[in-house]
Amino acid sequence: MPVLSPTWTDERIELLKQHFEAGLSCREIAADIGVSRNAVIGKLSRLNLTRGRTVDDRKGQDKGLAPARMRKAVPRLQYEMLATLYGETDAPVLAGPIDEANRCSLLELSENRCRWPISTPGADDFCFCGNMAPDGQPYCAGHSRLAYRPPMRTRAIRG
Repeated sequence: MPVLSPTWTDERIELLKQHFEAGLSCREIAADIGVSRNAVIGKLSRLNLTRGRTVDDRKGQDKGLAPARMRKAVPRLQYEMLATLYGETDAPVLAGPIDEANRCSLLELSENRCRWPISTPGADDFCFCGNMAPDGQPYCAGHSRLAYRPPMRTRAIRG
């Protein structure tokens, strides 16, 4: 049975520390020492060698990201619905009761019908709202008010 030599010899550890202090990346250190990048990262961690990051370094990382990854994308129709609910547009918000006459099963659902579930899945009376849903929206106006309502404001407790 062949004898395996240890991955981290004293010379390799000394090279690792020198390269780390010189500011080389883990990939560059790994290529020079002859180990994997993950081995370098693991050994640096075990040796408690870390590079502190400044706020400027983190801001620099965001520049490489696509704009959609930097902020949460909101579909146009959902944005319009939320804007209406928050009072940011002039579009009227329907405040009447939700019509129960159009309830339907899963097989009867279509693209323009409200998908709000009624009851518990598997129960005998389980169904969907079935009212007309605005273009591309999953819910009717009444259920959209429930699904996309503004967060509750909490009062500070004074004591």
